[in-house]
Amino acid sequence: MTATMQAIEISRPGGPEVLRLTSRPEPSAGPGQLVIGVTACGVNRPDVLQRSGAYPPPPGASDLPGLEVAGRIVAGDPAELEAAGLAIGDRVCALANGGGYAQRCVVPIGQVLPVPGGLSDVEAASLPETFFTVWINVFDRARLQPGETLLVQGGSSGIGVTAIQMAKALGSMVIVTVGDEAKAAACRRIGADHAINYKTQDFVAEVKRLTDGRGADVILDMVAGDYVARELQCLADDGRLSFIAVQGGTRAEIDVGAVLRRRLTLTGSTLRPRSAAYKAGIAAALREKVWPLLAEGRIKPVIERTFAAAQAAEAHALMESGRHVGKIVLTW
Repeated sequence: MTATMQAIEISRPGGPEVLRLTSRPEPSAGPGQLVIGVTACGVNRPDVLQRSGAYPPPPGASDLPGLEVAGRIVAGDPAELEAAGLAIGDRVCALANGGGYAQRCVVPIGQVLPVPGGLSDVEAASLPETFFTVWINVFDRARLQPGETLLVQGGSSGIGVTAIQMAKALGSMVIVTVGDEAKAAACRRIGADHAINYKTQDFVAEVKRLTDGRGADVILDMVAGDYVARELQCLADDGRLSFIAVQGGTRAEIDVGAVLRRRLTLTGSTLRPRSAAYKAGIAAALREKVWPLLAEGRIKPVIERTFAAAQAAEAHALMESGRHVGKIVLTW
């Protein structure tokens, strides 16, 4: 008989209430894959988009939501595991292509990382999606350097608290935008040098003031839309604007002349469609450059709240409310 597991599925496109606990056959590992016995999985904005019908999984991926998991390796080809320095029973976290909201999850071996020393499975489950995203868009594509200034739009989000800590640990100044003073204080406690309340302050004027008129070298933007023209105004010459989401809309009007005169770069990416080989390369970079900072406690996961997996609808409602600071995690 086929073994079964519990999972959270999207019964139909819609609000948080369409998430439901169900039973599914346990997945099996193919070549280059392993199976993780999931104890915790992170909740991310792409999960919300997938639930609403706006972000379908890529070909070959599970229809279950969930892009990051933590637990123990329960299955995989022994030779492939050994070649990757892994073994059955190892505590790991991983970037998944989908299927994370389940008691078993198949992931490519190259997207698996050891749980950093001293971290719980809940903390480890909060790492992969945001750490991969920040590394790619801030350090790889936008080339943030020590001594430069990073502006993070939405500093209290899971992406935001990760970007704050990574940039500070690697030698940059960090400015964030937030929607209230409580979030501003939380971001400063995490390590942000400055927090701008975008509801009461003009973030363009504030960034200019805080940088003595120079502007930010890199902006990490999850808003887009009508923010883009204003963001170009607060970039330093040779500055880089990196998009990771379009919560404010996909269209923007910009001054291309300013881009030419000031040598500005606009870039961005989505992570889920990228190849396993590309993601494996990012995992290797994180293991070398960032995982030691986690083990040393110089970067610490920020967890807003955990929910039992059966309460996934409540977790999604909290995500959509915007009231959280840091990550939301489901547990089995």
